[in-house]
Amino acid sequence: MPPACPCRHFKENAVGNARQIAFWVVLFLLILALFNLFSGGQGTMSSRSISYTEFLSSVENGEVASVTLDGERAVIRANDGSTVTTIIPRGADITDRLLARNVDVRAEPQEQSGLLAYIGTLLPFIILIGIWLFLMNRMQGGGRGGAMGFGKSKAKLLTEKHGRVTFDDVAGIDEAKEELEEIVEFLRNPQKFSRLGGKIPKGALLVGPPGTGKTLLARAIAGEAGVPFFTISGSDFVEMFVGVGASRVRDMFEQAKKNAPCIVFIDEIDAVGRSRGVGYGGGNDEREQTLNQLLVEMDGFEANEGIIIVAATNRPDVLDPALLRPGRFDRQVQVPNPDIKGREKILGVHARKVPLGPDVDLRIIARGTPGFSGADLANLVNEAALMAARVGRRFVTMEDFENAKDKVMMGAERRSMVMSEDEKKLTAYHEAGHAIVGLNVPQHDPIHKATIIPRGRALGLVLSLPERDQLSVSYTKYTSKIAMAMGGRVAEELVFGKENVTSGAASDIQQVSRIARAMVTQFGFAEELGYIDYANERESYLGTYGGGAQHSAATQKLIDDKVKELVDQGYETAKRILTEKRDDLERLAQGLLEYETLTGSEITRVIAGEPLNRGDDGDVPPKGGDTPSVTAIPKTKPRPKSGLEPEPLA
Repeated sequence: MPPACPCRHFKENAVGNARQIAFWVVLFLLILALFNLFSGGQGTMSSRSISYTEFLSSVENGEVASVTLDGERAVIRANDGSTVTTIIPRGADITDRLLARNVDVRAEPQEQSGLLAYIGTLLPFIILIGIWLFLMNRMQGGGRGGAMGFGKSKAKLLTEKHGRVTFDDVAGIDEAKEELEEIVEFLRNPQKFSRLGGKIPKGALLVGPPGTGKTLLARAIAGEAGVPFFTISGSDFVEMFVGVGASRVRDMFEQAKKNAPCIVFIDEIDAVGRSRGVGYGGGNDEREQTLNQLLVEMDGFEANEGIIIVAATNRPDVLDPALLRPGRFDRQVQVPNPDIKGREKILGVHARKVPLGPDVDLRIIARGTPGFSGADLANLVNEAALMAARVGRRFVTMEDFENAKDKVMMGAERRSMVMSEDEKKLTAYHEAGHAIVGLNVPQHDPIHKATIIPRGRALGLVLSLPERDQLSVSYTKYTSKIAMAMGGRVAEELVFGKENVTSGAASDIQQVSRIARAMVTQFGFAEELGYIDYANERESYLGTYGGGAQHSAATQKLIDDKVKELVDQGYETAKRILTEKRDDLERLAQGLLEYETLTGSEITRVIAGEPLNRGDDGDVPPKGGDTPSVTAIPKTKPRPKSGLEPEPLA
């Protein structure tokens, strides 16, 4: 299908602008005519005009009580209270004659005449009309065309002036790109498919967590195909007036037809595409009317050839089933968080404009950032560049990336925070307890770093590194994580006594409770409860919420007992390990008090009683020697993870 002629679009825009200008001109002339009508009538009714001769005669006869002079115009008030006006000839001076007859003479500034007088009189009306139009524009959404166009679409047409994006700028989601290359090929060469009777999907739904590059991927489709790209948010359709959203949907598709073949990208489509009939409002509310119009435009009686709808959402479960059927969004493209190879490619894309030092290895950085989305990795590169610029470097080093990763994951160091010796000692034993248990449980990621320097809301941290991206987690590894998380609390009890235990393990307790409850209610790790999902049973098969939990009080008690049993087992495991490894606990805690931060290899040497050989300055060694870390054990809530990746312990 050939693209629309730009001359036709220019003529249509010119005609639309001419109509809008004509409307305002006619409105102004009507206001001016009404003003002249009312002002002329009032002048006729208020007074009558007499000749200058009659005026002089009335003065000589003593019939004039007062005269108000306004330039060439004189307003005369007779003794009987009547008022008349006259025009005084240019050069005539009657002031002395009026004063001689004891007439009260007043002088007023001359009134403006002509266009200035009209403008001065109409100015209040113009201001009031402007305020009214402004309020209408704000109340009705400020749509295209001002207040008279609030029913128009808010879709923006992006061109190469906004920055052309291609598939070379998108990395880490190769499977998603392969699925969308067919759409690009169709837009480039539609005859290739049509001659065999094939039809391209009308809509592609990009599904994935926030920050994975769904919007960037949609722009890359348009950039590769070289076609117009309209972008709009799902919330731009919904307004307070019923029917406005449906009108905007119609107008959006009209614009798309004029620019076909083209791509229309609807971001966060769940704002307008939620399932109908759920909640309050019935079927007549604004959102459902907008959704109905969108369904009709995508697959109704009229064919929208050459228009491909690409939408993005991270909530596909709430979308209306009619929106996902074949003929509408019949192709769902998963855009997950990238794996280690994808993260390395994404880092390479974002590092193109950043001068890198010779020691930078993007694969090591990618290994230390599992669970990071594309937006997280872009932020990581930016933070590293800012840190390098802050200290005056000409390029970004591996140390900058390590510091930036620690800052993104755990927060900035708070070296200015004043901690007493008792608090530092308690924090050192707490973090040492985490590390010693983590080194001795059956399955746990290797310890990479331990520190007692406050970061963010945490007073101390222990970091551990997975050997690879975790797609699934075993029962033994979950129990090992519970035991490691309880290591801090157990260490405080063994060293300081139960009566001196602090609230520092509050987030640790929250996380082990969450892990244990998920093991019981979601992962089927409790044989007494069977293989039933007790966590999501409030949802019915229609996706709506019922009145409450579907299991009995006895089942709930069994769940609570099993959760407590798992946590208690982790506590006993941590207590056994720290009792047996009490000397290792003491050595590691003293090492943390002396050096504040220890890497994974240094932790091993400290436990073995070997010297660290850091040098005379005692600075923390460069962080490029060990593989970077990922999992934090702060005394605060960690950043959320997605998918099947286990959450970090706190």
